[in-house]
Amino acid sequence: MWLTVKGHPILHLVVVAAALGAAGDVAASSGDAWKDFATEVQGKCEMAARAQVELPHAVVDPFGSENFGVALVTGKPKGANGFVSYFCIYDKKTKEVELGTELETERMHILPEE
Repeated sequence: MWLTVKGHPILHLVVVAAALGAAGDVAASSGDAWKDFATEVQGKCEMAARAQVELPHAVVDPFGSENFGVALVTGKPKGANGFVSYFCIYDKKTKEVELGTELETERMHILPEE
């Protein structure tokens, strides 16, 4: 049995197809928006860590929490040996970042054995 929109089964199909197409566009743009979000968090967190870390590298939680983006920034401390890490918090409303205190990466046991 055909469902009709004002007596036109073809019109019903057009409406359904348009709705499905719009949903696909939203899903695609959402994926792009999350990639853009992760890129922004990574860039801002790495920039914030440059005062303490040579060539910092941020690993970003791809979605963060409802209000914040989160990244772990790791690298060689300026003027010292070894590796250090910082948690970086990105405020989704203000787009500002803050770094936590320095974490000794070796004590976190996240680096491979040499």
